[in-house]
Amino acid sequence: MSNDVDFDLSADQWEALRALRNPASSGRLSKAYLIESLVKLGLVVVNDGTPAMTPIGRKVLVRGSCRLLDLVA
Repeated sequence: MSNDVDFDLSADQWEALRALRNPASSGRLSKAYLIESLVKLGLVVVNDGTPAMTPIGRKVLVRGSCRLLDLVA
């Protein structure tokens, strides 16, 4: 596994990134600072005020899914 998509995200950042999987859910995104932090990491872009996951963000979410399971356990 490549380290180029290994990010140490907080539980809130994981949740915000996960919420962006489904474009219909983007209206219920929580705190703007979470989106801003994900934008700074290159995981999310904001187009016309709407946040969207970047290809890198998708890779991080897929590869980080096992970490998400650890957070739940």
